Amino acid sequence: MKKLTLVLVLISISVNCFSQGLLQEKSNFTHQDTLRGTITPERSWWDLTYYHLDVNINPEEKFISGRTSVYYRVLKDSKELQIDLQEPMKINSVIQNGKTLAVRHDGNAHFISLKDDQEIGKVYSVDVFYEGYPKEAVRAPWDGGFSWKKDDNDKHFVATSCQGLGASVWWPNKDHMYDEVDSMLISVTNPKGLSNISNGKLRFKTENNDGTVTSHWFVNNPINNYGVNVNIGDYVHFSEVYEGEKGPLNLDYYVLSYNLEKAKEHFKDTPKMMKAFEHWFGPYPFYEDGFKLVEVPYLGMEHQSSVTYGNQYKKGYLGRDISGSGWGLKFDYIIIHEAGHEWFANNITYKDIADMWVHEGFTTYSENLFVEYYYGKQAGSEYVIGQRKGISNKRTIIGEYNVNKGGSGDMYSKGANILHTLRQLIENDEKWRQILRGLNSIFYHQTVTTEQVENYISQQTGIDLTEFFNQYLRTTMIPTFEYEIKNGKLKYRWTNIVDNFDMPVEVTIDSKKQWLFPNSEWKTTSIQSNSITIDPDFYVYSKKIP
Repeated sequence: MKKLTLVLVLISISVNCFSQGLLQEKSNFTHQDTLRGTITPERSWWDLTYYHLDVNINPEEKFISGRTSVYYRVLKDSKELQIDLQEPMKINSVIQNGKTLAVRHDGNAHFISLKDDQEIGKVYSVDVFYEGYPKEAVRAPWDGGFSWKKDDNDKHFVATSCQGLGASVWWPNKDHMYDEVDSMLISVTNPKGLSNISNGKLRFKTENNDGTVTSHWFVNNPINNYGVNVNIGDYVHFSEVYEGEKGPLNLDYYVLSYNLEKAKEHFKDTPKMMKAFEHWFGPYPFYEDGFKLVEVPYLGMEHQSSVTYGNQYKKGYLGRDISGSGWGLKFDYIIIHEAGHEWFANNITYKDIADMWVHEGFTTYSENLFVEYYYGKQAGSEYVIGQRKGISNKRTIIGEYNVNKGGSGDMYSKGANILHTLRQLIENDEKWRQILRGLNSIFYHQTVTTEQVENYISQQTGIDLTEFFNQYLRTTMIPTFEYEIKNGKLKYRWTNIVDNFDMPVEVTIDSKKQWLFPNSEWKTTSIQSNSITIDPDFYVYSKKIP
């Protein structure tokens, strides 16, 4: 990368543009993986416009049943439509215009044969009726599904979480991230005495004659499938109004009844989060749907406008500072991290889970931006640098495409440190802030590829970042600054790099900060002392030759 050479062109990045150091994991993928992860012909011909999810949840039996009404616009001719629903859930029937349609089942993918003509440009709908005992989450949210729990008063405490696994683990939908529904209605029926909290805003509740109650939540904005959630418990509610960049924003909190006073104090991090992230990333992306923080029986998740919380009312990550810097105990990790996903995951959403680093890298980076906003730039740096100890560099942070396979868990802390390093290269904090805000503006409510994000950043910085992103995203190699000091001369170069990698780096020599411009070839400069210090804000290694 030539730091001082401006390039105002889009960069076409290929994951196969180099071979050195590429440690992409190769797995044995199945037919089901392909059906799940590919934009199949049975998906590509129609565009989602609206869902009505109407589901009855029986916590005693751990059984659910209901219907998804799927509205879609026809893009091209076809007679078969793919809907996804994972075993052991089953589709009972599919109806269109009063006609029962034949369904061809292929594992978790279900292909519906349409009888009526589907005119290009018009909107149609199908009703998919289903039921079953959904997968129970073993270790939510990482191994998701339904969490069937009881609270301290022995009342049912139920929640869903399904990132990666997919929303089709509990309701039928077009379960591929590339196509977000424009809006949806979520109708949930559950036992009386308990409340369901879902995404968007509550339209109304109805009490039924069979001892149940139905709540109807409307989501006004596009939403990804895994962001749709159900949370059922003995909830109490309190709220406040945040005066944000787009006007008044309702901040609503739903917690178990016996945690009300504790939550009123602990959730003060929420408006602080909103203030910091609107500064860095731009307006909260879902003003029309409000913002909710909802207590759940697992750690938490970034469900859009219905962020779930289970961090036991502790600072840090369950009371622990994952950075080891001390700054991580100044805030509740789950509130900050999961709410940060409203910008990176829910506003800007990956098309393919292989690019999940766009969600997790930027959101982990948001944690140190929160720290910086309230405690200063040095504090933010110490926080993100402290996270490096958890990076393993065993696999790349970009996964494999078209098979629903994410990259390494390093996408969190390594992703944050990639962005922190990139900020140093720009040397203009306000420009960097505007780039972050610009991402959330230009990709507002869109699904994206990593290449789109990379190209935008390259455009806005005026720097050719091809090798930078290839190095950090598509290999496990960390650039190593190799150097030797002899006879008043500093000899230096980069090793452990991809071809053409020439990232500049800021160092301290003879008590003075300066930039060096290493590449794979040896370079030499005069030096008076016998030491050199690399700015720790750069995620690189160093190696001195004896």
